[in-house]
Amino acid sequence: MFAAPFLILIDQRLVPGPLLFTSIALTVLLTHREWRGVRLYDLKWSLSGRVVGVAVAALVLSVIPADRLAVLLGALVLLAVALSATGIKLGISPRTLLTAGALSGFMGTSVSVGGPPMALLYQHETGGHIRGTLSAYFLVGVIISLIALSLIGRFGQTELLLSLGLLPGVLFGFLVSRHGAAWLDRGSIRTGVLVVTAASGLLVLFKGLGWV
Repeated sequence: MFAAPFLILIDQRLVPGPLLFTSIALTVLLTHREWRGVRLYDLKWSLSGRVVGVAVAALVLSVIPADRLAVLLGALVLLAVALSATGIKLGISPRTLLTAGALSGFMGTSVSVGGPPMALLYQHETGGHIRGTLSAYFLVGVIISLIALSLIGRFGQTELLLSLGLLPGVLFGFLVSRHGAAWLDRGSIRTGVLVVTAASGLLVLFKGLGWV
């Protein structure tokens, strides 16, 4: 959620393919570290939704440039954050997991910001459950998205080479994340989710409007 908008500003070629590819390394490491927090039942429904969202995104991207979707997606993320800040709480159920998974798959494949729908759904959960379940979800989901991007010619040798330049930063971030995770788990996890999600939505929106 945090990296994609900034990478778009640096080089649009880094999103979505290269960022999605390098996130595989991060999600493998996080899933291993937070395995006890993974909820396999949740993954069944959210990943089913992810497949639907990815398929729709691949179809849309074959006819509409991703930057034209940015304004709509950024606005939707901000709306979701605003609703969440009012105290509205969506229960975790097959229906909400399926819906969040589909939205995440669509956004992740089209503009590489697939985190907000799932993060907002899990914002009231404990840090371990958030990191464990979402990292496992994105590990499988990102692979699905990359396959779809490859099929429509949006991920190839050029994107793979660009991905290698992002890997050192990903590994460094993982190594230092344990300290930040411990601080968030002491009561700041929901605030952190909302702040990062809102920042992500704003940057995507500004990019779509041509302000950055």
